[in-house]
Amino acid sequence: MLTILTKSFSELSTKELYDILQLRAEVFVVEQNCVYQDIDGKDQKSLHVIGFKNDKIVAYCRIFKSGDYFEKASIGRVVVAKNERKFGYGHVIFENSIEAVKEYFKETSIKISAQLYLKKFYESHGFVQIGEGYLEDDIPHIAMIKN
Repeated sequence: MLTILTKSFSELSTKELYDILQLRAEVFVVEQNCVYQDIDGKDQKSLHVIGFKNDKIVAYCRIFKSGDYFEKASIGRVVVAKNERKFGYGHVIFENSIEAVKEYFKETSIKISAQLYLKKFYESHGFVQIGEGYLEDDIPHIAMIKN
């Protein structure tokens, strides 16, 4: 069972920030073997949707209001610890992120930059592909929208 909290950057404890960055590095840099600049200066603008299990961060997303990342509200850095994926926490954290966009930003139109292999995952949450695929950090991506 996940406990979900949504926090601004300034509300994050030092430990929470460290654990979030560690989880993102474990998955996006090490597991996906992709050297890229994860710390991009955008965490300060976003809200952080954090999934805790037994007081440990195992799932995470960051959300943006329209204009702060894309022209529409957006969700990014969707991540679940590898040993926790079998429990469906990706769906839980992502649904909570969609709800957080509605609650905090009063927006329902959301744009994401999705890794292509996760297209069906995002489609299951009502997103549709727009435009052609592209490479981001040498990983195939697609833009997707939910209205």
